[in-house]
Amino acid sequence: MTTRQLHLNAFLMTTGHHEASWRLPESDPYAHVSLAHYVHLARTAERGTFDSLFLADGPQLWGSVAQRPAGALEPLTLLTALATATEHIGLIATASTSYNSPYNLARKFASLDIISGGRAGWNIVTTAGEEAARNFGLAAEPAHAERYARASEFLDVALKLWDSWEDDAIVADKARGVWGDDTKIHPPRHQGTYFSVEGALNVPRSPQGYPLLVQAGSSEDGKAFAARYAEAVFTAQQTIEDAQAFYADLKARTAQTGRDPDHIKVLPGIVPVIGSTEAEALANERVLEDHIVYTHGVDRLERLLQLEPGTLELDALLPADLPPESAIEGAKSRYTLIVELARRERLTVRQLVGRLGGGRGHLTFAGTPEQVADAIETWFTHGAADGFNIMPAVLPSGLDLFVDHVVPILRGRGLLRAEYGGGPRQTLRERYGLPRPANQHVTSRRESALV
Repeated sequence: MTTRQLHLNAFLMTTGHHEASWRLPESDPYAHVSLAHYVHLARTAERGTFDSLFLADGPQLWGSVAQRPAGALEPLTLLTALATATEHIGLIATASTSYNSPYNLARKFASLDIISGGRAGWNIVTTAGEEAARNFGLAAEPAHAERYARASEFLDVALKLWDSWEDDAIVADKARGVWGDDTKIHPPRHQGTYFSVEGALNVPRSPQGYPLLVQAGSSEDGKAFAARYAEAVFTAQQTIEDAQAFYADLKARTAQTGRDPDHIKVLPGIVPVIGSTEAEALANERVLEDHIVYTHGVDRLERLLQLEPGTLELDALLPADLPPESAIEGAKSRYTLIVELARRERLTVRQLVGRLGGGRGHLTFAGTPEQVADAIETWFTHGAADGFNIMPAVLPSGLDLFVDHVVPILRGRGLLRAEYGGGPRQTLRERYGLPRPANQHVTSRRESALV
């Protein structure tokens, strides 16, 4: 029995990851703005001893509101509410380095980490797409390389801000009338290409030091960024061979930066569609596919592939003359994954839209609880994953089924904890097997004293 434990993250999205999930009789089309809905999901994932839950986000209205429930509650606000409704589970929010400022965002994440007792995580994204750019006064999205250059400086500034208070800066000496020690406050005084940030953060250093750093890009720029900063990586892979190659590459890149490769966890996405028999699972999957409105899927695919509207024909293959990844300024790795999937399996546009309807390029798997557990174990034990981003096709029923029927199997195989360890004070960083980062100013002072 292996002593290595799976890391499971619940990726929560409105009524489920399948674009047609809202059309099912049991689905609530208003769930995306229901706190009660998200509290139920968070508590279900906590009952399944998941490490964390995750909310995606972007500073734009995604696509046509005709397709599926659109708009979303701001994730840091929602996670603050969920922090009071849960005790153990980590709380990961997406926030963009392209359309935020380091000071405000560092303050928000430090606040969430304090309120939750050390359970905050940041999914760092650079935000592709002209829709978002135009919401912030730009005529076009910044180039891919520029977005990552800005992200690197953003992270450097955020780390300085989180370390601008030493852990023992608060003295609270009532007798002397001294609340804090000014010598342990360190303003960043940062002057860079993209940011100028002078003062210290106005929130003390949080329980984790800084939130768990998560990243989701799989392009060359994305992997270089992840190797330098990320502690968990959300990725999309369609085959175990591709997942193994990505896993080995990212671990090697992380080692080359001088970091411990065990301190970066690779979590591919999986969209489980569960049935008591394989036939029932496949039937459940077909029900969802039958509810897809294909015109929406074609429109979305044309935008992703940067094609003119009306280019794609439903029952034809993708055009042979698609641009190479190097010409794409948006989501490069997702573009390549989708094109390679269509080419490898010779999928028509209709078939491709059906495949993407469940997970937008993430692995979709229909089967019994045992078959889902087998797939997870195979990837986990064969160098393809440290855990999984669980993306139920339908919510809340899909998460309920996974927790009630797949989790007990994983526990029985020794792959998943039966209960949280460390009590309610265990931080998300500790649950991922990561050390609490030392404050850079304390480390620098100690190194100077040794010289």
